[in-house]
Amino acid sequence: MNNNTETVENKVEDKLNEMSQEKKDNILSSFNEFKSYLGDKVTKGEKLGLNDNQLALAAKKTADYLATHEEPQNEEQYLLHELWKVGNEEEQHHLAHMLVKLVKE
Repeated sequence: MNNNTETVENKVEDKLNEMSQEKKDNILSSFNEFKSYLGDKVTKGEKLGLNDNQLALAAKKTADYLATHEEPQNEEQYLLHELWKVGNEEEQHHLAHMLVKLVKE
């Protein structure tokens, strides 16, 4: 892992840890809110010059955090949560890429 990737992952983790529970609840209140939030972060990452792999690593870090710290609040999140839990590292990486691709459309 290179320093730029580590920096991206550290920034993601810091932001998630600093976020209030109220803001997390708002983001997770619906799947569309979650997609909008992730899409906004992907757009900001692209403007900072992050490539697709770095964006997917940030999405993976976010998904790891959500799987560990937050309960799914709707059917879509529950499905993603279950897929994340049963997936191995490579499958989770692919799912993170797919989430990035989903919010870029």
